[in-house]
Amino acid sequence: MAIRQVLRMGDARLLKVSEPVSDFSALQELLADMRDTMKALNGAGLAAPQIGISLRVVIFGVPEQKNPRYPDAEAVPETVLVNPVIATVNDEMAEDWEGCLSVPGMCGLVLRHNAIRYQGYDEYGALIDRTVSGFHARVVQHECDHLDGILYPMRIRDLGNFGFRDVLFPNSTAQDE
Repeated sequence: MAIRQVLRMGDARLLKVSEPVSDFSALQELLADMRDTMKALNGAGLAAPQIGISLRVVIFGVPEQKNPRYPDAEAVPETVLVNPVIATVNDEMAEDWEGCLSVPGMCGLVLRHNAIRYQGYDEYGALIDRTVSGFHARVVQHECDHLDGILYPMRIRDLGNFGFRDVLFPNSTAQDE
């Protein structure tokens, strides 16, 4: 369909709480554009608000053949998640580096729950109910934060762990946004 422009941090639309989806039949063009945009930018996920659409829709996935932005990440199944709800599985938390298509060139150390259960619907309205951990859980939490107007820098506890990817990791093989 089309590669959409991704809104960048500072755009007020990224700070809005998104509206629930009630009409699944109207999602196909949006999802096609989100897939094209995420693929073109080598993203691990994309939320509808990142392309200016204030709906509770996220997509995510990292293929087995690896994503150049996340060369060491475990595979995550390609998923469309509509009207998601997240619950923690336990109190275990983990810090790891995150980047974002809306915060290009930068990354930060973010504390997140290591294991979550997420529920929602696929693009056709079928229920999704998964319990996941590790990178998969991190990606889901990151993308769902966008639906509530939260960007990952808002979750960084120590701004000494936030900066430009190429400065923080000059010898990294990960490609930037």
